[in-house]
Order: sequence, then structure tokens, then C-alpha cells
Amino acid sequence: MRFRDRAHAGQLLAAELEEYSGRDDVTVLALPRGGVPVALEVARGLGAPLDVFPVRKLGVPGHEELAVGAIGPGGVRVTNPLVVAEARVGRDEIDAIAEVEARELERQERLYRGGRPPLELAGRTAILVDDGLATGASMRAAALAASARLPREVVVAVPVAAESTARELSREVDRVVCVLTPPRFLAVGAWYDDFGPVGDDEVRRLLAP
Repeated sequence: MRFRDRAHAGQLLAAELEEYSGRDDVTVLALPRGGVPVALEVARGLGAPLDVFPVRKLGVPGHEELAVGAIGPGGVRVTNPLVVAEARVGRDEIDAIAEVEARELERQERLYRGGRPPLELAGRTAILVDDGLATGASMRAAALAASARLPREVVVAVPVAAESTARELSREVDRVVCVLTPPRFLAVGAWYDDFGPVGDDEVRRLLAP
């Protein structure tokens, strides 16, 4: 099974989350940029409000798609010790990468929200949505940051995830929902026919009230 594009993946993911449909205590949180088209379809399918929840991957220099960690709103930072050790990235180097990514995170929050305040999460079910999970570093940062806002439940929902990552994350959040957890994962984009980049303008358009 493959997804045509992120919208198709979001529609299938919404079906997996049907038990949350029509409830008045659910908020869908999109991880930009690739998670936004997926989350839009989830929010539509569930009849739930949608908000953006920026996190930034801390990529290995020269191999940026490989995450040594991630940062999220509120100064949350997580690292992946295995990747740190294998890539031999020092603490000072990680700090420098995090400083750059923190500026981009702030820029995204300003740009994508358009002056709108974040939606309230206290006492609600927060469903964190991305287009897939490889190492899970970005999602871990998002889950930590969301938990700090005292939701009743934190649900991670993605179309496709590496089996080991989904299993590890399930110990850190209330629930993990995936359409696919293939034994041979390869990469998130391998499960999409169209996995083109999502730009700032598209994110703003999709999030516009």
C-alpha cells in the first residue's frame, strides 16, 4: 500500500482516528511543513480545530535529514543518543545547530499563525500529526512541548512510521496511531507517490481561517 499524496494519507489517517470524531475536546496539531496537509484532512475528518505546532529537527551537518535531536515550542529540546554517538557530534556543535533552528522555529510561528494565538490544550486531547516518523526526534520534541500545556491526552498520529520508532514513542505518549508500520521502512517518502516539498505559502494557505 502507498499514499497518493499527503492529502490522501490524511484521509486514511482520519479513518483510523474515527473514535475522536465529533468530540468537542479534541485539537489537531500539525507539525510543519509536511504534516500540515495531512493534519488538515484529519481535522476535517474529525470535525476538530486545527493548529500549527512548529518543531525543528537538529540535523547532522552534511547529512541534515539524519536527526541528532529536535527542538519545540517553549524551549523543549530532545536528542537521539545513538545518532549523536554514531555521527560523533559534540555538545557545542549541537548547541550551534539548535541556535540556528530556534530562530527558524520562531519565524515559522510568526508566519504561520498570522498573529493568531495558540489554541488552548489544557484538559483536551491533543492529536499531533506529521507525514511520517523515521527517527521520531521531531515528534518527541512536539510531544514534550504539548505535554507542558497540560492536555488530558497526547496522541501521535501519522500515516507511516518505522516500527521501532512507533513502539518507542508509545511509551512516551498516551497513544500512537499509524496507518502503516512496514517491517522494511526505508524512509517516509518511499511510501508516497507524491512527496514533494511543502512551502511556506502552501502552509499559510492551508492554515488560513
